[in-house]
Amino acid sequence: MMKSFKAVLFDLDGTLLDTLKDLALSMNRVLEKNGFPTHPEKKYRYFVGEGASMLVRRAVPDGIRSDKKALARLHQEFLEDYAQNWDKNTRLYPGIDQMLDELSRKGLKLAILSNKPHDFTKLCVERFLDSWHFDMVLGDRPGVPRKPDPAGALEVADFFNIPRDSFLYLGDTSIDMTTATRAGMFPVGVLWGFRDRQELEDSGARAIISVPLQLLEIFE
Repeated sequence: MMKSFKAVLFDLDGTLLDTLKDLALSMNRVLEKNGFPTHPEKKYRYFVGEGASMLVRRAVPDGIRSDKKALARLHQEFLEDYAQNWDKNTRLYPGIDQMLDELSRKGLKLAILSNKPHDFTKLCVERFLDSWHFDMVLGDRPGVPRKPDPAGALEVADFFNIPRDSFLYLGDTSIDMTTATRAGMFPVGVLWGFRDRQELEDSGARAIISVPLQLLEIFE
């Protein structure tokens, strides 16, 4: 498969960075503090992906999910804990550095679009991805719908003034594949992240890669 692209739009968590342990530990500390059951780390693969507020909603007991006041408090407690612990275990996935080196060498425009809160998204990029230039880094911001709404992806395309079909979108969940499709971009799923091949295929991935450098095989 050979395509011509001018830009790559990346998801962050589960695609460039393995953030799962820090997210799980922070949420579990909040749950434990409030007397709620905690969850094994692997369950968080399906709790994360749609923003911090949705992570909290999925992690709390059923009876709490309709209590808006409690959810807001727990959300704030999670953000406060994560602010102190967001980089304790987070790391680049193996091979991401070589992939970004090659994409940069090709002169491609690079951008990041995450459902992680915007400030944390920027922190993660500054801390772990500062060796590469990303022209745009966007997280979850007030007034902008989260993925899979394509608004953020379209904002990136407009910023670059590059046709949407000249973007390759790399992500690890159905949310990413749906976002890419709705934005008119080329969705590529990764198998090293939080979800599995079946989910990626079912949600419209047009290519799936198992190691980062395989991405280069898609480019002309």
